[in-house]
Amino acid sequence: MASTPRRTDGTPKRERIQRDVLRAMEDLLTEGETYADMGVERIAGRAGISRTSFYFYFRDKREVLERLTVTVADELYAAADIWWSGTGISHEALLRSIRDVSALFVQHGPLLRAIVEVGTYERDVAEHWRTLIERFVDATEQRIVLEQAAGNAPAFPARPTAFALVWGVERSLYQQFVQGDPFDPEELVEAISTSWLRAIYGRLDPGVIDRT
Repeated sequence: MASTPRRTDGTPKRERIQRDVLRAMEDLLTEGETYADMGVERIAGRAGISRTSFYFYFRDKREVLERLTVTVADELYAAADIWWSGTGISHEALLRSIRDVSALFVQHGPLLRAIVEVGTYERDVAEHWRTLIERFVDATEQRIVLEQAAGNAPAFPARPTAFALVWGVERSLYQQFVQGDPFDPEELVEAISTSWLRAIYGRLDPGVIDRT
């Protein structure tokens, strides 16, 4: 049975090895290996460590997948914050956020596909992904509430709207990647951004800029 990793050692060496392991898994996924067939020994070897050393830093390969996903989720959150941190109707700010999020889905596509697919048969992985997405729902809900308070958006239930919008982006970009770009990427970004503006403000007004 794999031992629980010791987390008290925050040395540069530990951090470097952990980064190497995370990079090794994403590289293998990018090269076409599936998560299901990817053994710990394969990941460790790619990272330049032994199988025994792997278990000093990680419980199992699922922890590697989950930690990788946290890192990517942080990048996605930073991209989306371009819109969350503003106020007022701004098509351009929303376009930029969704365009940057879409680019990250392409960059990390194999990893994001793996986390979604593994979540279909590993409940803990599915819950991990839902927890990460919940952060995006929270931020979107807060922006909607602020816009309603400012009189920019009509009254409607903010939470379920935020839930539907965020998961709609996640599903759309996932399907775009899995199906091999069935739509022009920029057209999809435009479609997503206009649907958000209509859902939140009930109208499109690209002439209004963010009041930051």
